[in-house]
Amino acid sequence: MESIPFGVSRLDRIVDGGAPPGSVVLLVGEPGAGAREFVFTSATMNALHGVDDDLFELYYGDVHEESVPPNEVHYLSFTADESSLRQEMSYVFDDTIVDTAGDRIRFRDFSAEYFRPSPIPHEWYAGEAKTLRDLGERHSGEPVLTALGDYLDDNAADNLVVIDSVTDLVAAVSDDMSWNDLSMVMRGITKAAHRWGGLILAVVSRDTLEPTQLGHLMDAVDGTLQFQWETGGSKRARTLVVQEFRGVLSRLESEDIVRFETQIHDGGFDVSDVRKIR
Repeated sequence: MESIPFGVSRLDRIVDGGAPPGSVVLLVGEPGAGAREFVFTSATMNALHGVDDDLFELYYGDVHEESVPPNEVHYLSFTADESSLRQEMSYVFDDTIVDTAGDRIRFRDFSAEYFRPSPIPHEWYAGEAKTLRDLGERHSGEPVLTALGDYLDDNAADNLVVIDSVTDLVAAVSDDMSWNDLSMVMRGITKAAHRWGGLILAVVSRDTLEPTQLGHLMDAVDGTLQFQWETGGSKRARTLVVQEFRGVLSRLESEDIVRFETQIHDGGFDVSDVRKIR
């Protein structure tokens, strides 16, 4: 069965190439535990494939025989523009990687739709309004969830899409957008993704959700990756746990893998060790 690579080389090898096409994966992270570095790595490595073979081989290696890299990589943000995201990626990767991969990543900034209903000054997120049309659009336009849905419908098929982040949408829950709206949109994305056939990674901070809300989101998607901090003795380590995930969890259970120890280096997010049931 063909898979779409996560872009994390050792993880992809362990799960026979990556995620099944049509998957929506929730990345639930504790602060600094690696969720954003994971999506940076996923976007960057998949974007490098076929563009710079030397860089790709150096930082990723060979593509698994079951892997089929996506046609395009899309990175969606509700609060950050392309320049800000490239700067954040440069904290993780060498500038050469960011420049090479970044030219193939399609960044989409939803700041205008996200901040429009709020009291935030228009100039803070969209620059100075210079025309009557700009001024007229300050309090009009489609809701952010509608804009997100339209973009996915146009661009998600056979591609990798990063949604960074669901945390921003949780913070925007109000009279204009309810928690039920957000939950239903996630379920709708999952249903449509099975038809699109690509891979969608959605980041969310664990600290922003009540347990019931997190449960609703986990139930709405195909799989969940939990990024956590663990302390043992004097050492603090990042770990990754794969929750219920169709087509992936069964591969880990067959090898008695229960947890991954992870690290972040100049090649991005990586798996450093595998913990098995003893």
